[in-house]
Amino acid sequence: MEPDLATLPRLDRDLTEPEPIPEAAIARACALMRSGRLFRYGEMGADQNDVALLEQEFAAFLGRRYCVAVNSGGAALCLALKVLDLQPGEPVLVNGFTLAPVPGAILHAGGRPVLVEIGPDYVIDCADLRAKARASGARILLLSHMRGHIADMDAVMAACDELGLLLVEDCAHALCAAWGGRTIGSFGAAAAFSAQTYKHLNAGEGGFLVLDDADRAARAILHSGSYMLHAQHLSAPAAEVVARWEETTPNFSMRMTALAAALLRPQLADLPRRAARWNAIHDRIGRGLARSQHVRLPERPERERYSATSVQFSLAGFDEAEIQAFLGRCAGRGLPIKWFGASRQRGFTSAPRHWRYAGAQSPLPRTHAVLSGLCDIRTPLSLTDEECDLVAAIVCEAAETIAAARAAAGETGRARRGSRPGQR
Repeated sequence: MEPDLATLPRLDRDLTEPEPIPEAAIARACALMRSGRLFRYGEMGADQNDVALLEQEFAAFLGRRYCVAVNSGGAALCLALKVLDLQPGEPVLVNGFTLAPVPGAILHAGGRPVLVEIGPDYVIDCADLRAKARASGARILLLSHMRGHIADMDAVMAACDELGLLLVEDCAHALCAAWGGRTIGSFGAAAAFSAQTYKHLNAGEGGFLVLDDADRAARAILHSGSYMLHAQHLSAPAAEVVARWEETTPNFSMRMTALAAALLRPQLADLPRRAARWNAIHDRIGRGLARSQHVRLPERPERERYSATSVQFSLAGFDEAEIQAFLGRCAGRGLPIKWFGASRQRGFTSAPRHWRYAGAQSPLPRTHAVLSGLCDIRTPLSLTDEECDLVAAIVCEAAETIAAARAAAGETGRARRGSRPGQR
């Protein structure tokens, strides 16, 4: 008999609750609002330099030469593709486990997504990457470090070198992550980061493009919409480099506001603490989930240093009806769980079969098999250890209850078949 949900402990927390904005950021934002100077540029001079300073600081944090701050992570991805000379209709490879803004950025830049299979641990399948690259003739790989799961970057870079692929890293969920001691976001020709509320940095919305090539950086600054005021950038190539692109590069108006930068600068200094706490939350919940034989956690290679802002796991051997029952049971105890296997996209969760705008794709049987059982839990930094333990306990109890109900139904069915008249 299933335990009554009303008798079980309930999680009374809003898992979408972010940390408060630091007081220093609030003070600077208030000063900017009182001045009214929220635009990043000043015609009378760079008197509002919050964005320029943030770009300089973010580039230094990542170990890249240049940073261009923009209005979203998707805009940063689009700019990355534009400065790599993406042509209309050109194929761009992208792993099948990502969020809709990633194939959306490819289409925004004029390209055509070519979806690549993932493996059981949620990261790109390098064998399928090679096959899709050769079949499509693509020259760019947009690698999404989805939910902070880092692919074997040694294998990815070997494939890129072998195939002549330019790598763009989508690092929206991977700030502070590394592979083999090398910072994620430093492997590709360009990398994009996000400052949307549920990422490591929170301005509500915002993004960063980081890169090392001077000409590409110049074009990104011009594309972002610098209005010939690019001398006000502190993270920028020499003026003569910008000048040679000035009259041939369109303005796409993707700038970050001074207000967003004011909110972000104090958070950047606090990133190591935030990343460490997020990983502690992830690991504590993971240890609890590992107690259930019906829950599978992805394997984390030794060379990966992840930076988690959420927890993912797969339900082993559950069909759609059982997963729906599992989700309902967790929700009944106050734990909302996102599921990538749903027939319809919902909220922030979708799968390649939902992206009809991406055009015709070859089947992705392995990707959809993985996503069919893949669940996702948001983990705010304010979660206590006791709440982490309760999250894990709710998941394990729901999984065990659904599995027990299935086993009981199987025993009942066998008993009925065994009691038929004339059966020996």
